[in-house]
Amino acid sequence: MDTGKLGVWYFFDGLSSADAATAAQRIESLGYGTLWLPETVGKSPVALGSWLLANTERLNLATGIINIYHREPGVTAAAQNTLAEQSGGRFLLGMGVSHKPLVEGVRGLEYGPPVATMRTYLEKMAASPYTAIAPEETPPTVIAALGPKMLELAASQCTGAHPYFSDPGHTRMAREIMGPDAWLCVEQKVILESDPAKARELAKPVAKIYNRLPNYRNNWLRMGLSEDDIDNLSDRFIDTTFAWGSADDIRNRVQEHMDAGASHVCIQPVNPNGQFGDLHWECLEALAPSA
Repeated sequence: MDTGKLGVWYFFDGLSSADAATAAQRIESLGYGTLWLPETVGKSPVALGSWLLANTERLNLATGIINIYHREPGVTAAAQNTLAEQSGGRFLLGMGVSHKPLVEGVRGLEYGPPVATMRTYLEKMAASPYTAIAPEETPPTVIAALGPKMLELAASQCTGAHPYFSDPGHTRMAREIMGPDAWLCVEQKVILESDPAKARELAKPVAKIYNRLPNYRNNWLRMGLSEDDIDNLSDRFIDTTFAWGSADDIRNRVQEHMDAGASHVCIQPVNPNGQFGDLHWECLEALAPSA
């Protein structure tokens, strides 16, 4: 699989399945290599992924990420192999341990030690039987990884890692830990707005979704941000974790990730209209690989 240099990461919960297929076709026509789907409390990325793969021709589909607590390891392995075989190798499995407030608070499940839990899950996936027609090639797997130990696991037991809500400095650190060969598929939030005050205000409602989650907080502290930066969503926090400005400014941030060792960057556009379910097509068109 060739993920392409640039992909799109987006929630499709605000779109009907028919509209999501139309959006995926448009993203494909713009030349983006991979479309990433998250999992929270909305649409199943496995079911939606199958639908979008069936409605596109070249676009890769990745989960960014599916929550390992939501399904038994053998079920995940079966879904991965099925989607890869259905699509001719256009499916990339991204999975992660999510966050304790979501796993325990929303789902009522027990949240275990992240690295040990993921290692055991990967071992069980590898040991699970699959008796259907297999994909021609072993499908790739990336895991959500921010800290050094999870990044090491991503490099040793998976195809690579999918860091979320980080910066080029983190990308450089991840590449140093993972070595030269592992995939490093980095998510980057982007805002096509050159006015600093407007861009930062647009970023804050998005950041507030995440800034109380401990896994992200720990990583931002590792990145050199302070508790005050995180709590108050300071200009420093926004400028570190979001790419805003002109199309050239955003392209420069993407290139910083690539120069730091990313193999793929998936952009998550923030719409200036403030609507989370409304793709900002002006941004996607301005940054399109085919442009």
